[in-house]
Amino acid sequence: MSELSPPYAGRGIVHSGVDSGVVGAQRNQDIVVGDVIVRHRLMVRVTHWLVALAFFFCLFTGLPIWSPVFGWLAGLFGGLNGCRVVHPWSGVAFFVFTFWMALHWASEMRMTKEERAWIGPRLVEYMRYQGDDSEVGKYNPGQKLFFWAVIVGAIGVLVTGIVMWFPLTFNEIFREASYVIHDIAFILFFVAIVFHIYLGTAGEPGTFRSMTRGTVTRAWARLHHPRWFREVTGEQTRR
Repeated sequence: MSELSPPYAGRGIVHSGVDSGVVGAQRNQDIVVGDVIVRHRLMVRVTHWLVALAFFFCLFTGLPIWSPVFGWLAGLFGGLNGCRVVHPWSGVAFFVFTFWMALHWASEMRMTKEERAWIGPRLVEYMRYQGDDSEVGKYNPGQKLFFWAVIVGAIGVLVTGIVMWFPLTFNEIFREASYVIHDIAFILFFVAIVFHIYLGTAGEPGTFRSMTRGTVTRAWARLHHPRWFREVTGEQTRR
């Protein structure tokens, strides 16, 4: 493949110097550098980890407030009162970073009619490598669904969290509803994050490096996101 091969000129670029090429491509993405592809530029990765950091601050400060069973975690923040101080502010940070993440990813996370139909049995088949995923682009429908669920969830926990933060400002019914919704949102978030971590590590080996080094191997891209691989490299995929 030449350095700039139509119709992929300007998108998939192959460099001969892999190490220097990867460093030079960190401000871009969807770039082929030797045997790897730059999947996420530096700003995207930093934003992802800021969202993750804020989430875990919310988690570890919220659990002691939620149940005495997790009271031992309060010591990390100077006691239960420390958790009550840190938790709402970490929630604000989580929302801000999530909103910033949405600005970076929203355009790539729009779901087509075909992708919406893909969710369900097809998603399970994909996770088991039993389905035909030849048309999976840079992000599969499951990843897109997770992204939008996080956005909606962040808005939900922010709104209910504000009610709980300033309880005297709202009536009793609104306060009680906010407690219930906040708890349900937390449980759903926790379950979703566990699956997200699994799929990003043991579930799909080679995925985690895309959020640390920013790159994935050609083999990984060909297996998990064939259409994106074809778009970036101009090569064909074989199932």
